[in-house]
Amino acid sequence: MFNTTETPKPLVIVTPVSESEVQRVILCAKKTGMHVRVRSAGHDYEGLSYVSKVPFVIVDLINLRTINVNVNDKSAWVEAGSTIGELYYRIAEKSKTLGFPAGVCPTVGVGGHFSGGGYGTMMRKYGLSADNIVDARLVDANGRILDRVSMGEDLFWAIRGGGGNTFGLVLSWKIKLLDVPEKVTVFTLDKTLEQNLTKLIHKWQNVAPRFHEDLFIRIIIRRVDSRDQGGNNKQTIVASFNSLFFGGIDRLLPIMQENFPELGLRREDCIEMSWIESIMYFAGFPIEGSFDVLLSRVQPTTRYFKAKSDYVYQPIPEGGLEGIWRFFFEDEAQSSYMILTPYGGRMDEILPSDIPFPHRAGNLYKIQHLVYWDKEGEEVAERHISWIRRLYSYMAPFVSMFPRAAYVNYRDLDIGMNNKKGYTSYMQAKVWGMKYFKNNFDRLVHVKTKVDPSNFFWNEQSIPSLTS
Repeated sequence: MFNTTETPKPLVIVTPVSESEVQRVILCAKKTGMHVRVRSAGHDYEGLSYVSKVPFVIVDLINLRTINVNVNDKSAWVEAGSTIGELYYRIAEKSKTLGFPAGVCPTVGVGGHFSGGGYGTMMRKYGLSADNIVDARLVDANGRILDRVSMGEDLFWAIRGGGGNTFGLVLSWKIKLLDVPEKVTVFTLDKTLEQNLTKLIHKWQNVAPRFHEDLFIRIIIRRVDSRDQGGNNKQTIVASFNSLFFGGIDRLLPIMQENFPELGLRREDCIEMSWIESIMYFAGFPIEGSFDVLLSRVQPTTRYFKAKSDYVYQPIPEGGLEGIWRFFFEDEAQSSYMILTPYGGRMDEILPSDIPFPHRAGNLYKIQHLVYWDKEGEEVAERHISWIRRLYSYMAPFVSMFPRAAYVNYRDLDIGMNNKKGYTSYMQAKVWGMKYFKNNFDRLVHVKTKVDPSNFFWNEQSIPSLTS
């Protein structure tokens, strides 16, 4: 949506090659009254890292992407301009039995990913990316470079899940690397409406969050064209049960047989591979191909899209699921998806207040709603955005309430935003802030007021300062 002639352009794009250059950019921007937007790589759902309605400079961190992996103490320093694909590659270079819990899309930048939480196939085993950060370096609004000791525990707490570009500009993160087995097992099983998809998803809601923490099964739902028995074209819904298991096939099959026999998993559906090969598998790359593809910063495809998120506390009844399928048969849903990501395991054990990301015990799973389209123009965009807003409205009785929770890394300006100019009150920001951060929002506002009282690091959904 952001490649039109009407899209506001930055006054300047800076690509610093050192921490001291970032300092000078921040001080210069503050002196001249320009806003700063920080770009670490790809996947910014609302374009907040590179679009602003007020005069702004883009700090593109593409040159700050050194990754130093220390196998001996199981840690790594990762500069914020790195992608998670680059991080995975550098870990695998050094070790076959260490990994890190982050996302499945390798072109995502660690700067934004970690600052909003960051989750992926290892979340039930090890939690979020942000749960496994042990130090950081950032430039604050006064141009000072701070680490965990000098920034203090309040600010260190806030940057691990409180959203990007709101407390300072993070230069690098120190992460804790985690043990992975030499062999993991993956599978993807597709089930259609005609293969009891509705009943399978209904059962998955009850069992997926209670599986052993070594087992992660998400569901990707979409509409597809198929042929009936007479050879005629027809449309149906398909759910892909997409799984990573920390262990071998011989251990996985009994777990599935005991807990989810209805899925019908067979030995021949499963593939054993190394952890880094599973990264390739979930990213959609051939596992026998070169791992160098993880170093590419170019997204394979770019399309127009709109996304929203939800959290589910109670299983959606079969009738509720059938109502969703009706939306998927509408014209605008030709390229639409719902991705259901299970909770439980380690996610239930971490307190909601440990970091700003609050979505812990009590959640069965998270939903990402997505709709894509290819044609340019406001009319076609409005039709597709209207479709996903109607679906979101339909989902209201089935998802979290008071607040209706959302994931900050799936930015959604529909749920509220700061004023484009002038002061944004605490109560105004709380409308969207509570959805992302729940009871942690108040502490985030306190930290922001303390470390950036003039609200220099501002965007449409940045934490407000009470004194700005």
